[in-house]
Amino acid sequence: MDNLTKEQRHKSMTRIRSKNTKIELQLRKALWSEGIRYRKNYSNLIGKPDIVITKYRIVIFCDSSFWHGRNFEGKKKPATNHDYWERKIRHNIERDEQVNKRLRVEGWFVLRFWDFEIIKHLDECIKIVKETIHTSSMIYNI
Repeated sequence: MDNLTKEQRHKSMTRIRSKNTKIELQLRKALWSEGIRYRKNYSNLIGKPDIVITKYRIVIFCDSSFWHGRNFEGKKKPATNHDYWERKIRHNIERDEQVNKRLRVEGWFVLRFWDFEIIKHLDECIKIVKETIHTSSMIYNI
């Protein structure tokens, strides 16, 4: 049983953001300072990527470990409403895989960074983006 009232739970859940999250802002700021220009929350593509570098056909997702199911099999599941969360997270994982496949078929480079990677290893994330830009420019002769 949930230990919060319906109103308290609603207030808590409405504060969860799907865009302009702390990790997304951190990555965007670092990309911008490196001179890498992008579009944010690009709704013209499936999955509505957090960051899109259109010139190089690169999409970037900033994924939360909980919502996107990092190590989902080995993790302790939420104590309440277990079945709901199991279905929800598994659906998110499957949707992410389908989005990745479709974007790749359409010729996009797909990068997904976990929240802890952005927080603890931001320089490595930027390095991966730069390497992907280089690869893309070689393929598309940009």
